[in-house]
Amino acid sequence: MALTGPPAGTDSGVARVRGATVFAFLAVSPLLRMAALRYAVPPGLPDRTGCDACGAPVGLTRPWPALSPAARCGICRAPVGPMPGTVEVAAFTAVLLLALVGPSGGVLPALAWWLGWTIPAVFVDLAVHRLPDRLTLPAAAGTWSLLGVAALAGEPGRWLTAVISGTGLALFFATTTVLLGRRGFGLGDAKLALGGGALLGWYGWPMLLLGLLLAFGLSALVSVGLLAARRARWGTHLPFGPFLLLGTVGALLLAG
Repeated sequence: MALTGPPAGTDSGVARVRGATVFAFLAVSPLLRMAALRYAVPPGLPDRTGCDACGAPVGLTRPWPALSPAARCGICRAPVGPMPGTVEVAAFTAVLLLALVGPSGGVLPALAWWLGWTIPAVFVDLAVHRLPDRLTLPAAAGTWSLLGVAALAGEPGRWLTAVISGTGLALFFATTTVLLGRRGFGLGDAKLALGGGALLGWYGWPMLLLGLLLAFGLSALVSVGLLAARRARWGTHLPFGPFLLLGTVGALLLAG
């Protein structure tokens, strides 16, 4: 697949965009951890606002050490939120990939925005098997908007293809929910696909197919591994959000 690179003379602009992306991710790491902590509750329960052990509040006014890589309550030292260091490693990996081999041009801000919301959503999905609307919908809205801005400077038709791709992928996931119930994908997966599908669709239908193949392939490999290790059964439900994220990013890195 031949993809057109940035015009000559834009290297310095691309470098500035990459630098800003790196700084933004490092600055918002505590926010990513707070979002993962706050929304990792079963459906129907209120959002978490503090330590489960002692009830001490966790927020931006008292961020440390609960929102640091230590992930410990500042009062009782009980674990709070995702495992220590995991959110930060995910954010650092995203920064490294975006800075070194991420897509150039207007797609880079759109991908950075999507990852900023999707990384905590994936941690929520791993913890309680749900993808909250408060993370997936802003991810999709911002991604569509940033791709629209990118299209103004180039090919407006690519934005239309991106929107159709995101909408079509979301409808596919939602249809499995209606037809198959718990055996299908969740509506959270459909909402997450609004942004991920748009990012893939920006590069055309083959890239959308590649992203899906990567996501399903990774899901199958992990499922086989868990079955072989007797850590899961045939009826075990695996959250699909992490695989959708990895499939999308993997395909986009190839496009970059």
